[in-house]
Amino acid sequence: MSRPQKTMGLCVCSFLIVYMLFHQLFYLGYVPSASMEPTIHRGSYIFGTRLIRSLAPGDIIIFRHDHRTLTKRIAYVPGDVLPDGAIVPDDSYYVLGDNQSVSMDSRFWNNPFVHHHDIIAKYIF
Repeated sequence: MSRPQKTMGLCVCSFLIVYMLFHQLFYLGYVPSASMEPTIHRGSYIFGTRLIRSLAPGDIIIFRHDHRTLTKRIAYVPGDVLPDGAIVPDDSYYVLGDNQSVSMDSRFWNNPFVHHHDIIAKYIF
């Protein structure tokens, strides 16, 4: 095998490994709004893990909602009672932004719950 072929093979293998790591294990994203300030500033890049063992109030998640990818903090977990008396369903979470004066979070959604299957990753930094 010639040197250019080895180099090309190494580049392809490296690309595939990085692709698989970020497709299966990690998440890299961008936060365009101020809804998570002061914890995460507008314009920040975030890193998360797709290997989620458990979630608790206070954890920050990256998830899909209405065809958008959002980052919010979990406020209530399955079985918790919300201030309005509703109970969080078994497969869902209720989320709020840290900067609640500008956050369009679950308080304002038609369906205020984030289902487990919509969660992409758990925020690391």
